[in-house]
Amino acid sequence: MARFSKGLRKTDIKKRLSVPTGFLSSLPSFNAGGHAVDFQAVDGSGRVWAFRCSIRKKGHPKPVISKGWLAFVASKSLKGGDKVQFLKEKNEAGAKTHAYEIRAEKEIKIFGADMHP
Repeated sequence: MARFSKGLRKTDIKKRLSVPTGFLSSLPSFNAGGHAVDFQAVDGSGRVWAFRCSIRKKGHPKPVISKGWLAFVASKSLKGGDKVQFLKEKNEAGAKTHAYEIRAEKEIKIFGADMHP
């Protein structure tokens, strides 16, 4: 199961989610010469989210998720310090329709200390 987890920053909440370059290998293939790929992920409530991951055309790829990301952030009321996880299930016969899962974890402060469930 491929996955990545990230504590969200201001840019992740207001504009786009930057993702590790290694996450690209778990996404569907980019079309020849293309710099963006669309994929879907399902959340814990079963809602399907459409996202687009894109990379720079020149230089270091620096992948980001843009399309669909801000709607997800708003729906989950995410803020800086919250965490998000993307998981990719093994693609086996009879597997779920959506090979990706997205999870959001709200930051919880107890006595001023940051905690995540």
